Amino acid sequence: MSSIHTNASAMSALSTLKSINNSLNNTQNRISSGLKIESGKDNAAYFSISETMNGDSRIYKAIDESLTLTQNSISAARLGAETVVDLANDFVERVAFAQGGTAETRGDVQKELDQLVARINTTISQSTFNGSDLVNGTTSVTVVTGISRTAAGSINTTSVSFNQQDLGAIASALGTINLTAASTTALMETLLQDAESALGAAIASATAFGIAEKSVEMQKEFLGELTTRIDAGVGSMVDANMEAEAAELQALQVQQQLATQALSIANQSPQNILSLFR
Repeated sequence: MSSIHTNASAMSALSTLKSINNSLNNTQNRISSGLKIESGKDNAAYFSISETMNGDSRIYKAIDESLTLTQNSISAARLGAETVVDLANDFVERVAFAQGGTAETRGDVQKELDQLVARINTTISQSTFNGSDLVNGTTSVTVVTGISRTAAGSINTTSVSFNQQDLGAIASALGTINLTAASTTALMETLLQDAESALGAAIASATAFGIAEKSVEMQKEFLGELTTRIDAGVGSMVDANMEAEAAELQALQVQQQLATQALSIANQSPQNILSLFR
């Protein structure tokens, strides 16, 4: 039955066209933004998860930046400690040389020792980074390395600790060694043992810094890989598949044209009724 008051065909065609236009707008929005999930209305669960993981990723990246500063500080301290080891080795060598030398040569050797101690002190004073001094103390240093989430959703921090190394004490120990013409064989032997002990302490300090730097370096590598995986995981949930969206756009454009034509045909029905009265 045809009616001049109600055009069911036009209403159906119009409803179809509106639906197609809405789908077309959504597809165009996904293409322009590159996202299939922009808000909670698109997919509440995925939106919640992605926002939480994005937050974690930003935290990890901030921690990684902080660890970069820590690594640089440890690296500068390690370089200083290794330089002190080299200088302490030279110091021990000169003390050992004096063991078989004459009384006259000991004064010259002492001048060399004084120069080595001065160089050690200079090295220690320069072994800092951005004001961070790790070579003049024994305090434990704790560095945040990441976060962990509990089942209840709260966040705990993870950390790593290492100790400052007192290179200044090593320099002071070496500075107390004075060779004189009157130094006895027994005294020089004791001085050599003292120098060896200071060298051992320098080696231990350099080793400790090396271990700490490696630990921070490995954590930075882990955080880099972790944030990459998190970002990729979030992307798989919220990023639009551009190939699929392009195909969908073309299909909807064709459907839009057909629906427009169908609406045009449906709107001609009342005109056909007039022909019945001619």
